[in-house]
Amino acid sequence: MEQIKNKFILILIMLFSIFALISAYFIQYILNHEPCNLCLIERIPYFLAIFLIILTMVSKRFEKIVLCLLSLVFIFGAMVSFYHFGIEQGFFSESLVCSLEKNNSNLSKIEILEQLKQTTVSCKNVTFRIFGLSLATINTIISLILSVITIKLFTNYDKN
Repeated sequence: MEQIKNKFILILIMLFSIFALISAYFIQYILNHEPCNLCLIERIPYFLAIFLIILTMVSKRFEKIVLCLLSLVFIFGAMVSFYHFGIEQGFFSESLVCSLEKNNSNLSKIEILEQLKQTTVSCKNVTFRIFGLSLATINTIISLILSVITIKLFTNYDKN
């Protein structure tokens, strides 16, 4: 009975990860809110979660390892999201990750004008909010919750 419950929870996490990615792409491409570099990095844990959960559904041999990896993936997601939240709130300064332009060479006037035409999205600017919260804030909370759930599944694995 406990194994069925664990599989159900993993399926819910996978469905939520799919929903989160669809929402992110909807906000980006349909609502036209360009993501910053950290926003793009914050999508990686959801892709990894989908992959790992499918892997554990197909192969039951590495279930405990996959649960451990899922925990680490969502802890990473929570850390990146919290860092992004900190940049938005002014607790941290933007890093090289936030810098879209990495070219340090001498540029001509035309190249400079072309770069100025390109819109760059700063990690500290919140362009989209839900219930008054930035997506980084929401993602921090969700990643922490998913971290706790997957850690609980991992620690209770041998008890099943």
